[in-house]
Amino acid sequence: MKMTEENSSGKWEITMDDVKNLVKKKDEIEEQIKAYYDVLEDQGVGVEDPLVDEEGYPRADINLYQIRTARHNISCLQNDHKEIMVEIEEALHKLHAREKAKRERDEAEGQEEPMDQQVTLPPPFARVDAVTQGSPACVAGLRVGDEIIEFGSVNTENFQNLQNIASVVQHSEGKPLRVTVIRDGQKTHMSLTPKRWSGRGLLGCNIIPIH
Repeated sequence: MKMTEENSSGKWEITMDDVKNLVKKKDEIEEQIKAYYDVLEDQGVGVEDPLVDEEGYPRADINLYQIRTARHNISCLQNDHKEIMVEIEEALHKLHAREKAKRERDEAEGQEEPMDQQVTLPPPFARVDAVTQGSPACVAGLRVGDEIIEFGSVNTENFQNLQNIASVVQHSEGKPLRVTVIRDGQKTHMSLTPKRWSGRGLLGCNIIPIH
């Protein structure tokens, strides 16, 4: 039986095509066995019926050569059939085992990805404590609990105090600022434009430092 190429561990990789080929071969063997049984049926004998008459002479009413050949081939093909059934069972077992291992590996990798992402996130320097409805901060999508890692030119590396953010806001009135926060363990980007509105300040939110 032809299998796919050897993998790095030196073991044959079973594929579904290999299983299909084995099943096809099994079907062919079963067809051959049936054909030889048909030969015996045409001669009126079975696999075990005697081929000699009561006096011990070869029966003259049947084709002895045809019958012996058919019986021999049936015996050989039945052995082949047993072997290929074992091969099919083993191939299916290996295929299912590999699929199960792949599924478990994919699930494990899927669980690792969010953890990796959390590890690579920079530590936040401030947190949104309050957001007023209808304010520029609310319109931009800022939410209470968002942890800020980037606010315009201010980031985790250069943040010293809230005056840094206040300065950026004052110099950016009417201009969009890129704001990046950590929300539910994920990075979330938004564009916040400081501007005058019906409430106090240019943002309409309260930000507190994280020490």
